[in-house]
Amino acid sequence: MKTYQVDENGYYGEFGGAYVPEILHQCVTVLQETYLNVLNSESFKKEYYQLLRDYVGRPSPLYYAKRLSEKYGCKMYLKREDLNHTGAHKINNTVGQILLARKMGKTRIIAETGAGQHGVATATVCALMNMECIVYMGKTDVERQHINVQKMKMLGATVVPVTSGNMTLKDATNEAIRDWCCHPTDTFYIIGSTVGPHPYPDMVARLQSVISEEIREQLMEKEGRDYPDTLIACVGGGSNAAGTIYHYIDDKRVRLILAEAGGKGVDSGQSAATIQLGRKGIIHGARTLVMQSEDGQIEEPYSVSAGLDYPGIGPVHANLAVTKRATVLAVDDDEALEAAFELTRLEGIIPALESAHALGALPKIKFQPDELVVLTVSGRGDKDIKTYIDYFNNKSK
Repeated sequence: MKTYQVDENGYYGEFGGAYVPEILHQCVTVLQETYLNVLNSESFKKEYYQLLRDYVGRPSPLYYAKRLSEKYGCKMYLKREDLNHTGAHKINNTVGQILLARKMGKTRIIAETGAGQHGVATATVCALMNMECIVYMGKTDVERQHINVQKMKMLGATVVPVTSGNMTLKDATNEAIRDWCCHPTDTFYIIGSTVGPHPYPDMVARLQSVISEEIREQLMEKEGRDYPDTLIACVGGGSNAAGTIYHYIDDKRVRLILAEAGGKGVDSGQSAATIQLGRKGIIHGARTLVMQSEDGQIEEPYSVSAGLDYPGIGPVHANLAVTKRATVLAVDDDEALEAAFELTRLEGIIPALESAHALGALPKIKFQPDELVVLTVSGRGDKDIKTYIDYFNNKSK
């Protein structure tokens, strides 16, 4: 049977693989040979699921959004990843990766972060496991996500502002990889999304698949069937989307809709809509779709959302888009901001700017009255309150 999951060589169709500097070859190979044995072991599962339950607060609720359903003419459920400890889906992955790092005897943890949610989630599990934590973050993001930076420091992490490029997620990732090259023996790199060399995209997707695992059980309980008609999630690097669709990726009964960041418009020159604008290339160790110039230079992405501001995309999503398994919609800044206010007023939930892009896709989709829809609210909006207030104040002038 044709599958959209990763193959034994680390590829999703023509995307994926591991393109790493010679110095990291050994690290990546050992990880490839180790991760499945550990993740599938009973001892790992026991500790992982116990932490998800008692520390993270899972399962996260599947909430029937009555007023949103009425507005869009369908049965709309929200998967509430915003209610996890630390306020986003990111913690599902960091809990799993730190357990793996410990099993592999690593003592020093590095991470990259854009919106700061992955940085906070990594710093959180490092505090929990008493490990050294260094987080690389673009200087632009350090300024626009001040509260998350303070949280990371309070948790004991060292935050390194990165001043190369346009000082956002791509540049933070470059620096983290550079650090890894300098400390290959004692360091474990916790990547926050379904990007990077194999096995990271698959490993992160597996750790996030707790989302779709719960959706199956919760739909069965609420609707008497274990699959929705449509799944919707925002996609930057793509970890919450990968987790949302994981158990449904090969189930053709389920329509997959991904919302990427259109920025100021796909054709504005200020966008992060990689699937619309990208061409095949290699970024951060994987072959995927990349925003690049004619001569292959990576172009600077732009989005109001620091978590979607990335010039690549996870290889799993690149494959879903190219094979037309998923529909990808670009949602621009204003559409996402409007959608954030709409959810807040209709359901009393303030979403993260990233999740607001998934909500911003709703007006672009045709629904049937009895259609069962699950949309993942990947994070809560505390970190974006300043952006929301500025937008609201400017609008009311």
